Amino acid sequence: MRLTSFTDYGLRVLMRMAGAPARAFTAADLASEFQVSRNHLAKVISALSAAGLLETRRGGGGGAILARPPEEIRLGDVVAVLEADQALVECFGTAGNNCILTPRCQLKARLAHAEAVFIADLNRSTLADCVYRPENV
Repeated sequence: MRLTSFTDYGLRVLMRMAGAPARAFTAADLASEFQVSRNHLAKVISALSAAGLLETRRGGGGGAILARPPEEIRLGDVVAVLEADQALVECFGTAGNNCILTPRCQLKARLAHAEAVFIADLNRSTLADCVYRPENV
């Protein structure tokens, strides 16, 4: 299984914020630190905020902070939220299933189970288990 870069960046954002929970981070701050597109990180931050994982503030001193303590944020829940629009395989999608095996497929249920187990295993850990603090801070 491969996670999207959107989810990868979302996890990075949360890990970094967990390392300095009192600090508000802007998309520009994180983009510079991670050396990625500010626009892409702004979308990631927006999705994390919509999911109730971040609180955002506009204006001077604004930015994003964790909405809950890192101990209360389960990694599997984060991945499930950020990957919600990404079907593991075509037949899991809400539209466009052209797989001719679908009517008698024996694999779909096994893949659905594997995906559920993957999320459940990640949920054994919280963001507190993956805090990131840069060396130069």
